[in-house]
Amino acid sequence: MRRIWPAVTERAGYLGRAARGAGSERDHVLLVAKTVLAAMAAWILARYLLPPAVSTFAPFTALVALQATVYRSVRDCLQYSVAVAAGATLAATLAAVAGIHGWTFALLTLIALCIGRIRRFGEQGIQVAIVGFFAFSSGQGQIGYIGQLVASVGIGALCGLAAHFVLAPARHTHHRQQAVTDLYSTMSRRLDDLADTLEADDPDRDHLRRWRRDWRSLSAECERIRHTIEAEIENGRMNPRPTTSGSGEALPRAREAITVAERSMDHLRSMSRTLDYALDSGELGNLPAAFRPGFSGVLRAVATVMEEMGRVSPTDGELGARIDAATAELDRVQQQERTTPGASPAVRAVQGTLLTDAGRLLADLRSGRQSLATI
Repeated sequence: MRRIWPAVTERAGYLGRAARGAGSERDHVLLVAKTVLAAMAAWILARYLLPPAVSTFAPFTALVALQATVYRSVRDCLQYSVAVAAGATLAATLAAVAGIHGWTFALLTLIALCIGRIRRFGEQGIQVAIVGFFAFSSGQGQIGYIGQLVASVGIGALCGLAAHFVLAPARHTHHRQQAVTDLYSTMSRRLDDLADTLEADDPDRDHLRRWRRDWRSLSAECERIRHTIEAEIENGRMNPRPTTSGSGEALPRAREAITVAERSMDHLRSMSRTLDYALDSGELGNLPAAFRPGFSGVLRAVATVMEEMGRVSPTDGELGARIDAATAELDRVQQQERTTPGASPAVRAVQGTLLTDAGRLLADLRSGRQSLATI
């Protein structure tokens, strides 16, 4: 009972989230409901119109025809239908030419597996052999059985696709854009915090190391958001729901923004690693008095760049101005570092690494701005 109750609570919470608003939970619940209705309708029609020996293929095809997106449903349904036709035709041909024997069944299996490996069948390639077995064993390769089997598959495909087109999957373009905006806002806040740590008289080592872990978790979040964006781009294909103005550019732009964020995080992780090392070795306290507040200013300027870049509708001119301002701030700190005498080689190494990472970060942001402007 102790194991069952948490599972029941989790399911209830899942259904509650689906009822409260749009999201992946509601999409999944609606897909399950459509699948149940389509499979039931396909089974009833096939049972009424066709012999019991083939009626099961109708609800099974309805399951195949109801995937997460309309495009994937149509693609899988077509692949499945062609695989069924290939398997049935192969079984009928072998039965008519060579008869029903053990060796012909082996030959059927071999040929069906070879045909099923054709790339155009996708994940439905195995159905060539499965349907071939049914047509060869249950139908004895008879044309009448094969015709009924194909009809059953057609009923299932029509029921499944009809359910998808009557209640097409919801579009989530704005949600995907907002996820990118939230990611950039988080990165911007992390940079501001990093700047505060750099300026502090007694930096918190545990805080800094927690940020290093945060950068790793944000990298995983980037991958998750990229996956949802790719899924939403696919969801837009063949979807009968009306699209909002500008949605054709919004998702490719969001995908490109994630690419820029991933490249940026490589440099941010390197900065955090360098600061962690400098704190452990004591070199952080040996940095010139003007360097720490100066480099903190660079980090805050980069944070404003990220805040602007992550907006749903960024202003290209404003973004360019902020990148220029951050670059000017970095140039000032680099010039100051070159004219400051007396620093040890270890301190120079820390300064050089931080400035190099900041320069590469700004170069990637500038390149990302240009890429986003062309979409």
